[in-house]
Amino acid sequence: MSVVTAVASHSSPRRRAWLARYGDWLARHRGVVQRVQWTVVGVYLILLIVPAVLPLPGNDAHALDNFTVFAQWAFWGFWWPFVIASMFVMGRTWCGVFCPEGTLTEAASKVGLHRGVPRWLRWGGWPFVAFVITTIFGQLVSVYQYPKAALLVLGGSTLAAIAVGYVYGREKRVWCRYLCPVSGVFNVLSRMAPVAFRVDRAAWERNAGHVPVHPINCAPLVRIKHMTGPSECHLCGRCSGHLGAVALTARSPNDEVATLPLAQASGWDAALIVFGLVGVALGAFHWSASPWFVALRVAAADFALDRGLTWLLADNAPWWMLTHYPEANDVFTWLDGALIVGYIGATALVVGGAVWLALSLAACAYPTARRRHAMRLAYALIPLAGIGVFLGLTSLTVTLARNEGLALHAVPVMRAALLAGGATWSLVLAWRQLADVPRPAARWAALGAFALAVALVVGAWGLLFFHWSR
Repeated sequence: MSVVTAVASHSSPRRRAWLARYGDWLARHRGVVQRVQWTVVGVYLILLIVPAVLPLPGNDAHALDNFTVFAQWAFWGFWWPFVIASMFVMGRTWCGVFCPEGTLTEAASKVGLHRGVPRWLRWGGWPFVAFVITTIFGQLVSVYQYPKAALLVLGGSTLAAIAVGYVYGREKRVWCRYLCPVSGVFNVLSRMAPVAFRVDRAAWERNAGHVPVHPINCAPLVRIKHMTGPSECHLCGRCSGHLGAVALTARSPNDEVATLPLAQASGWDAALIVFGLVGVALGAFHWSASPWFVALRVAAADFALDRGLTWLLADNAPWWMLTHYPEANDVFTWLDGALIVGYIGATALVVGGAVWLALSLAACAYPTARRRHAMRLAYALIPLAGIGVFLGLTSLTVTLARNEGLALHAVPVMRAALLAGGATWSLVLAWRQLADVPRPAARWAALGAFALAVALVVGAWGLLFFHWSR
């Protein structure tokens, strides 16, 4: 029996062969992959730096006649939305083959100090904290709208990646594994990917010490022998064919989450899904369109004036702290900054807290370990949470397209279809997870509680897309 057959006997022979050959091609053509990576680095730096030194575009500027608008299209109209979407299709291939930060941090690690990874850096909460801070700070400086803000946020992350790579590891991606602001997001979304490198443990043990092998440099620090899913694997292909036991193969996109062992449910993953991808992301996309935010801002401004707190209404904050572009009539006051942080934080706590409560109610179907069961059920929200973030990011795509004069009559239908699909997918995953509930009636009750969480998330996105942003 071939290795590919051993590790992926459930998929079609043609698909198994094609995927395995693709993985082997990546392993054999590292030079080609590296040229692709450095080409992406070059394009990334041009799109990031050049617009920041150009004047801001006028209201009549378009992508084909203004490089700044073109770069905005590239970064926020296509790049980031479809990087998120790619996690559902090809796992973390973006990380292993294309990501400029991954390429740069690994290159720095090759010539750096080669220090060991300290314990504080391996703390499991960094991906959640980094995601929250980066998302909120990006809103404060209007990262989607202005090239200097993009240079600050994305460029600052890139410089941090290079610095971490220079200090820690030897040809590793320590930044990507522990500190990247989107690493946690990619980790959870890629659990739905229909492809992954699988390890045939029997073949590994059988061939170890008997088959000539070359050492594998796994840059994201994955223990290849014990790899069970794509969440940490960057799909770079370096380990493909190792010991005749590793092959890229197709898999069901549902099985990993639906059959997740209770012991593997992570509290940090659950927090990132419920309070990050749902709560913080909703707040970040909500506030600029929310009439509630406008009413709150008016009331807060009146309060500040009545009490002589006029410094809150000053607009003297530098652009790298709060949005400050007088030439575009876009300036945030200190009060604006405080309200944005408060609105996003409150949304995360209220919506995330309500979702967590619904998950906890669903977990009451189990006689023991209810908190951990609620954490496991959070993974079933991954499809809906990921689709919500994708739709939020494509809001700018829609805005840019309308500025180009494009008719987008089908957008509401597409948004509704994606939200419905994400909700259905999450409900199916939850139903499969709840298969171990002792009593059928309790299983249905638990699904009903989970459906409340789904309805809340769909309703919150629907409020933005179909009521406030029509």
